[in-house]
Amino acid sequence: MPFVVTDACVKCKYTDCVSACPVDCFYEGENMLVIHPDECIDCGACVPECPVEAIYEESDVPSKWDEYIALNAKYAEEWAQITEQKEPMDTADEFKDVEGKLSMVSPNSA
Repeated sequence: MPFVVTDACVKCKYTDCVSACPVDCFYEGENMLVIHPDECIDCGACVPECPVEAIYEESDVPSKWDEYIALNAKYAEEWAQITEQKEPMDTADEFKDVEGKLSMVSPNSA
């Protein structure tokens, strides 16, 4: 099963996970990252690298964040691929512990 980026990434966009990914399956939006489900090789290398624990195996995504499964698939087709680690967003410290950020997801590519 592929891995999924969830709520904790929104308005934080730490990219430590990107540098750990052996197949470059991350895509970058204006205020979060997503994983392309057809490119992810299910290795899990990204999971321990995420400082806000935003990445779950698809079957383990908490039910309150189920919508992120479809969101990852949708935006992985629309956003540009990211292959190198960058600085997190300026809002990362402020939003890293905030939950319920689905309505804050920007549909815009980075």
